[in-house]
Amino acid sequence: MPVPQLLVLFGSQTGTAQDEAERLGREARRRRLGCRVQSLDSYSVADLIREPLVIFVCATTGQGDPPDNMKNFWRFIFRKSLPSTSLCQMDFAVLGLGDSSYAKFNFVAKKLHRRLLQLGGSALLPPCLGDDQHELGPDAAIDPWVGDLWEKIMVMYPVPLDIPEIPHGVPLPSKFIFQFLQEVPSIGAEELNIASSAPQTPPSELQPFLAPVITNQRVTGPQHFQDVRLIEFDITDSNISFAAGDVVLILPSNSEAHAQQFCQVLHLDPSQFFTLKPREPGVPYPPGLPQPCTVWHLVSQYLDIASVPRRSFFELLACLSPHALEREKLLEFSSARGQEELWEYCNRPRRTILEVLCDFPHTAGAIPADYLLDLIPRIRPRAFSIASSLLAHPRRLQILVAVVKYQTRLKEPRRGLCSSWLASLNPGQAEPVRVPLWVRPGSLVFPETPDTPVIMVGPGTGVAPFRAAIQERVAHGQTGNFLFFGCRQRDQDFYWQTEWQKLEQKGCLTLVTAFSREQEQKVYVQHRLRELGALVWELLDGRGAYFYLAGNAKYMPTDVSEALLSIFQEEGQLSTADASAYLARLQQTLRFQTETWA
Repeated sequence: MPVPQLLVLFGSQTGTAQDEAERLGREARRRRLGCRVQSLDSYSVADLIREPLVIFVCATTGQGDPPDNMKNFWRFIFRKSLPSTSLCQMDFAVLGLGDSSYAKFNFVAKKLHRRLLQLGGSALLPPCLGDDQHELGPDAAIDPWVGDLWEKIMVMYPVPLDIPEIPHGVPLPSKFIFQFLQEVPSIGAEELNIASSAPQTPPSELQPFLAPVITNQRVTGPQHFQDVRLIEFDITDSNISFAAGDVVLILPSNSEAHAQQFCQVLHLDPSQFFTLKPREPGVPYPPGLPQPCTVWHLVSQYLDIASVPRRSFFELLACLSPHALEREKLLEFSSARGQEELWEYCNRPRRTILEVLCDFPHTAGAIPADYLLDLIPRIRPRAFSIASSLLAHPRRLQILVAVVKYQTRLKEPRRGLCSSWLASLNPGQAEPVRVPLWVRPGSLVFPETPDTPVIMVGPGTGVAPFRAAIQERVAHGQTGNFLFFGCRQRDQDFYWQTEWQKLEQKGCLTLVTAFSREQEQKVYVQHRLRELGALVWELLDGRGAYFYLAGNAKYMPTDVSEALLSIFQEEGQLSTADASAYLARLQQTLRFQTETWA
């Protein structure tokens, strides 16, 4: 009797969907099913017609968009030419991850479930809709759903009776074996670095460009609550090119102090070299790790020790713990009934992997090196809107970075890994400071026709992509540039004030500002849009303008959309239904585009 084969495919933006997919993979291996876990875009989607059993795990990002690593799959699966019997041999289930505070909650999972049914697939269960807003997080919906799923799968796809399940307290074998080298290899680790400072092809995640930092300047006033930086990189000889609306991805490093502390707690020698050997054939080598590699490189530049651990971290840590008391606590945190306590201990105060390991010192000191890559996720790249144009700043790339720092009940303030690391870089030191980066197309695309006006709404750091667009358009002689910019106070966080005013004087820009804290009533960009409703309607309806919005995803997109709908009704004399249809038409024709982030 052959072993049943399960395929788990994920689309993940922040790593949560990938973590859930890998957790399903581990559960399958415990039940002795054959299992592959892959990102949707790394899988050859045409092979789906031959898959008997597939679980799709997908997040919804922004305004109902699929994650970056499933966009190609998404385009393929919605091709109208696909026959309605394409997937008639496939049993499937869809696990969605979303946030119910957004209008399009779990939109991707719901839409994918419907599409798989249309193509002839058989659903094992209704889709699971994990919700970040639930007080226990997405696991509140996922746990009972996964329990039902395994029951269903094990009845439909029984495993040979002579192969027993691997019990929960026993760790699964690690993916890799660490082979420590007794001698230092002849080539230094730095020469083996995956990143390059003189690439032959455009840089990518697999081979980033090591860009020197030219400037790192605070652009908010000393009294302002937030440290915001304008950071400039030298991209000479990088093969990088970009247009307005594109995004740069940056791979940060852990702080030196955190990396040292991690090595101490786990009794690791940072200068030791190692190579990795996969336990099973066909397991790919971890992308972005040099071979051979030092422990210091692994800890400082690869393992995400400053991230908040997920439940799966506690599950594996409990299996590895030799200490009775610590093991008992870890088992509690990884059980279904312990989720409220885990939330209070870990998620609510944003406790990091490193801090958890310090809280469980006997367990941390006994972790075999082989399990480091199973236990701790890889540092993920962070995306920033590019804030400059090559036409205005040749061989340069600029970004605007809000440094993330906040307090929870923990003594140590919480800091964003990438923004804090970037802010700490000092371009004035003798050795050049280099940052691994690469560029990809963003979600904003600007019209090329010279006389099409653009309306750009960019409060706070949301103005960054519009600076690139305005510089590019001005260089091409395009003058219909309308910028709605909002911040707290003009003397504290009015980014690029002088630059905008000069462009206004030249007749290249119309600037409308909203300073929310300078009067009794708070004034935001949506208020300014309503005040200038006649101009907005004339630009959109009379002159075919494009409308752009960038910034925080929480409330602002809804507030701006509501302002537009009221303008369409008041200035365009449209009914409520017609105003909604008008806005939907703008979105469909890419004349209303958004780029938002949480």
